Amino acid sequence: MRFGIRVRRLRLVGIERNYDVAFVEDGQVRGLSVISGAFSSGKTAVLEFVSYCLGAKGHPRHSEVLRKVRSAQLEVELSGVDHVVERAVGEPSTIAFVRRGRLDESVAAPVERKVIKPAGDPQSLSTLLLSHCGLEGVDLREAPTSAESRTDPLSFRDLMWLTFLTNERVADKNFLFENSHMRKHKLRQVVDVVFGIHDDRAVEIGERINELSARLGQSRAALAATRAFIDEQDLESTDPQTRIDAEHTLSTITNQIDEIDQRARAATDFAQELRATHRTAAQNAQSATAALRDLETQLARMLPLRAQYADDLLKLNMLAQARQLFDPLRVRTCPACLHPLAAPPQVLGGHCGLCDHPLTTTTDLTLGQASDEQQGSEGLDVAAEIRATQARLREITAYIDDLEASLVASRRQALAAGMEEQRAAKALDEATSPMVSTFLSARDELYRRKEETIRLIDRLNSAAKLHEGLAKRVAQIDREEANLARLRDELARLGDAAQDRDQLLGKISSRFASLLAAWHYPKLNRPLIASNLTPFVRELPYQEASSGARTLITLAWQLAVFEIAIETGASHPGFLMIDSPQKNLGHGAARDSVIADVVSIEDFYRHLASWLGDHGRDAQLIIVDNSPPELVEDHVIVRYTRDPEQPPYGLIEDETG
Repeated sequence: MRFGIRVRRLRLVGIERNYDVAFVEDGQVRGLSVISGAFSSGKTAVLEFVSYCLGAKGHPRHSEVLRKVRSAQLEVELSGVDHVVERAVGEPSTIAFVRRGRLDESVAAPVERKVIKPAGDPQSLSTLLLSHCGLEGVDLREAPTSAESRTDPLSFRDLMWLTFLTNERVADKNFLFENSHMRKHKLRQVVDVVFGIHDDRAVEIGERINELSARLGQSRAALAATRAFIDEQDLESTDPQTRIDAEHTLSTITNQIDEIDQRARAATDFAQELRATHRTAAQNAQSATAALRDLETQLARMLPLRAQYADDLLKLNMLAQARQLFDPLRVRTCPACLHPLAAPPQVLGGHCGLCDHPLTTTTDLTLGQASDEQQGSEGLDVAAEIRATQARLREITAYIDDLEASLVASRRQALAAGMEEQRAAKALDEATSPMVSTFLSARDELYRRKEETIRLIDRLNSAAKLHEGLAKRVAQIDREEANLARLRDELARLGDAAQDRDQLLGKISSRFASLLAAWHYPKLNRPLIASNLTPFVRELPYQEASSGARTLITLAWQLAVFEIAIETGASHPGFLMIDSPQKNLGHGAARDSVIADVVSIEDFYRHLASWLGDHGRDAQLIIVDNSPPELVEDHVIVRYTRDPEQPPYGLIEDETG
């Protein structure tokens, strides 16, 4: 089994259309793919979306991307098997969906849900990708010299430091994360892990073998249980031709049913007038029923309202009678001495006969009467209320009588319309049934066969899904067995053939020097890579070099590690993406003329072409370059112009504003 990852195609799924970038030619992955074009056309975004689909935190957030794109899909080869990884675009997703197959396959395989965090989760995307690099289950110690140090699982995002040289890191003085002690320390650990030279290698391999053996046992038990379940189900054949034949049969039956329906309609064209009569009768019956329902609803609402007004009228009559039935209270005893008064109190000269208080009107001194008269118009006019209530009650009663009279007529009309609709339907049936009956039996038989075929297709789909799951478990076991065999072989060779770290760094350092020499680095003297991975030229660390020189140094460091990893069969994913190899070497204000005048970018690409000629089957290089030389014109897979007249304009091709 060939381990590693190869990038085949990137697809941004949009609302109205998709945007594709292919890294294949004649179905095979290109060894060298160059993305060229103008500034701000989306070249770097291609690499960033590839990194995002492989587990990076975020994706490009350009306005045209957020407006047009809904998800990113990456077609990759994982250990030689095609897979598709998909993540949502917008808010960075925490879930990736992985399935076997290619982007344009008509029948998609079952989708697996992979989490992005935590990286050490067995169901994480990182674990899946690391398993295809032979690095599944690797833990990195925070303090390698301490046996009790905490450990963190290796993440594929850590491995991306060796597979993606971003524009920001090219020529950066913090290329090796010198401004972050923990990241620099982890980078060194990642390099050691990839080449198999990190501390406690034998112990770590033994632990991974034990863990993988246990997992392999569980996988085999799950496979046996799945096979037993499938055998018990007596499933349909999984031959693809069987499903194709069933779908063809279903299509044929559907066409036959449509043909019978057309023939039945043609045979009963003479009954068009009867159909129109029945249609009119049915509409009249519906209208009459609706009118009857409306009248009944109104009557149901009016009857309680009439009862309420009748009750209000009864209460008002009782109020009017109350003042006549009960004797008004009069003052008959002196409130001061409590002796009976010889005569009731009277109004004397506009004053009260008892308290001599002036009165504004001449009134009867019955208890409470003066207070009622002072209220004037604010008091309740019972007689007026009675007259108004009686008038409203008469109006409601008259309206209810009209409704009841209309209800009788509406019921008769609805009944007549219903009977007319039934007569029209009967006449239509009698006229057409002799013609239609000849087709009914054949139509019923076709529908029965159609249902049987649909059930057969459902059973075939279920069987295919079960066998697909079985094949997935078999592939997982094969991968785990291959990983286990590789680890055991590595453990067996560790005592005698394990590479010394100094020897490995010597190889990388030698390749680093040869690359700089091939690129005509000016005044090249004693180039090397120190034990802490820092590159030196002229006995000075790379930070002391000019901007153009740092570009060459960072490119040489990244390529040296990549090439030695591929040549020695290290646990490297097998692909490398480089953004802007001509940074500080081309045109513009940031151009380093001292370096650019003696260095030719053709030398860079000439070396890549030469090296890939020997190792192209095991490696993949993807380069983003504004203006690559004609030497690699055949390797340019897309050239963005930012010119609406010369497509493609950019990654989002229809955003030409």
